[in-house]
Amino acid sequence: MSIVTDVIAELNAEREKIWLECPQEIVDMGKGIIPRRTGTHGQYLSTLMFAESEARTLSDEVLWGIIEASETRTLDLATLQALVDQIVGYKAAFFDFVGMPVAGGFVARYVEAANAATSVEEFLEVTRAAISYVNKVHMWVDAVFPWGVTNGFKRVSA
Repeated sequence: MSIVTDVIAELNAEREKIWLECPQEIVDMGKGIIPRRTGTHGQYLSTLMFAESEARTLSDEVLWGIIEASETRTLDLATLQALVDQIVGYKAAFFDFVGMPVAGGFVARYVEAANAATSVEEFLEVTRAAISYVNKVHMWVDAVFPWGVTNGFKRVSA
């Protein structure tokens, strides 16, 4: 098996594992247990905000856009790989920073596999597995986010 095939299997297995059960690192994050102690002045709300926005943008914008661009067949494999390496590689490190080192590790594995792909089709296969996994991570981050706190920030008429 190739690294691409291995990573597709890893991402799919992890997605299935977390389908109905929130990953422990996200449960912990929702309780303020942040391995890197990220957050200012002893709070972790900003860390949750960053985790939510990073997960959302990775799935809804970055990976979705990469899939769309890949399917147009106007970008070559090397260009797609460079985009993943630069943008998604950063996101993997940021996942770790905000308290999701396991998820960050899976995203880093995706980057490794995407860079090892030998065709756009293979690249698309591993990217589709990655977006499916990251979408589920994002859903769980949304589930632990304290949305009620936003009631303290109601808009006022201009």
